[in-house]
Amino acid sequence: MAIQQQPIPVYLICGFLDAGKTNFIAPMLSNEEFTQDERTLLLITEEGEEEYDPQALTYYNVTCHVIEDKADFNRQNLFQLQKKVRPTQIVIEYNGMWLLQELEEAFPPQWALYQIVTLIEAPTFDSYAKNMASLMMEKLRNADMLIFNRVTDQLADQLRQRNLKMVNRRAEMYLEYADGDRVEDYDNGLCPFDLSKPVLELSDDEFGFWYTDCMDNMERYQGKKVKFRGMVAKSPKFPRGTFAAGRFAMVCCAQDTTFLGMLCSGPEVKSLKNREWVEITGQVELQRLPIFQGEEGPVVRTLEVKPTQPPQEELVYF
Repeated sequence: MAIQQQPIPVYLICGFLDAGKTNFIAPMLSNEEFTQDERTLLLITEEGEEEYDPQALTYYNVTCHVIEDKADFNRQNLFQLQKKVRPTQIVIEYNGMWLLQELEEAFPPQWALYQIVTLIEAPTFDSYAKNMASLMMEKLRNADMLIFNRVTDQLADQLRQRNLKMVNRRAEMYLEYADGDRVEDYDNGLCPFDLSKPVLELSDDEFGFWYTDCMDNMERYQGKKVKFRGMVAKSPKFPRGTFAAGRFAMVCCAQDTTFLGMLCSGPEVKSLKNREWVEITGQVELQRLPIFQGEEGPVVRTLEVKPTQPPQEELVYF
């Protein structure tokens, strides 16, 4: 029998053991909008405590197949499954200990990765982030949707303080509370700073949070005066008359260190040196520049730039 030629959408559900993958997938498969007129292949690559209802799978035309041995998750075996089941869509409950980068080698040519959802058990997030940093960060960075479950009010505050938008700005992020009654956007839309003061003076600990919030919600800072300490970075790639000032930030481990540089413009640019620490007072303006790929972006027009000492802790941590 000939194999269909159109791409087969793949929904990849990631997370470590007991992250709630099965409880997330089961309602998907019993949703008629998702399964109607579809032939769904459900691939399970690790079995936890929760199980799927066999009758529900049959009713919604879902074929379930378990592959627990990583060596068996390969292109040849998956292609044989495709020929046998002839799915129109595929849902994969993906083992949290397996790398996402290995999918490209394992997928048959017709399989098209449509969406990656990463589920994280909030109470164990810090432990996994510290002890399995590369595995955790890979799942966070590549996700189209991030869901932190079993959240409490205290954990919600801690997660927001980490400002995980630094890891993945494009993903939808949600907090699902342990009481089962509340689901909130990770970014609750509230400004994390008091903008009623004439000048927003940022402490060293606040710079990283302000940087990401300014990049994501630049309109709220348009015209606002700010004061912060940062390291100078100069590059021929920057627009003429501008430099960047900011901090190196580490989300989880050394491999995740990156420079958060806010573009600044002012007459002092010629006298500044790379990696020099300065205290900047300026006003945020939105400008359309090539460095922003033709879109508007925030630029701090400097009012005062003074040399200063590095902060006690030069890295920003999330």
